[in-house]
Amino acid sequence: MAQQTEFSPELLDYVRAVSLREDELLRELREETARLPMGEAMQVMAEEGQFLAVLVALTGARTVVEVGTFTGYSTLCLARALPAGGRVVTLDLSPRWPMIAEPFWRRAGVADRIEVRIGDAVDSLTALAAEADPVDLVFVDADKANYVAYYEKSLELLRPGGLLVLDNTVFFGRVLDEGARDADTRAVRELNAALRDDQRVDLVMLPFADGITLARKR
Repeated sequence: MAQQTEFSPELLDYVRAVSLREDELLRELREETARLPMGEAMQVMAEEGQFLAVLVALTGARTVVEVGTFTGYSTLCLARALPAGGRVVTLDLSPRWPMIAEPFWRRAGVADRIEVRIGDAVDSLTALAAEADPVDLVFVDADKANYVAYYEKSLELLRPGGLLVLDNTVFFGRVLDEGARDADTRAVRELNAALRDDQRVDLVMLPFADGITLARKR
């Protein structure tokens, strides 16, 4: 049986050369983000943004919720993939990041598909569940210490058959580091262990980027 191929920098360059479709607007947003403190580390990979867009298309999603806007790269990928009339509700604790993102959303012609909500994400998810119809897809890429709470609230918000996408589920490899006992790492470990046995979802963890877990609500 074939095992996981080790992707050298040269092999990753090849994969990007034959599959990545990052256009000039996305590259510009990526470069602007990289100039921020910790910007490059916090931003999703270009391949991951493209993957999210494919997931929107595959699921036929019309309503998407994103937990963690940052500078809006993934938001832009999600919004572009939506059909006419689709909507992304993106949640962030600080208005600073969506302010960077908004000009790029406008230039892409998708600003009217994006709603930004500022505040505690658990509170925002709770409000959405109370006021809106179930959503088709949720993407979680925010502070890791609250991942278990985000998972539970997102599952409540999703329609049956809806897809939950969780980023950073190997957390830079820290999940294997016995000396890593910070709140973020412990929360990711706790969520991963709980997901394995959660019969409410169909599950796969992809060894891609920093670990991406897909959970389909049954």
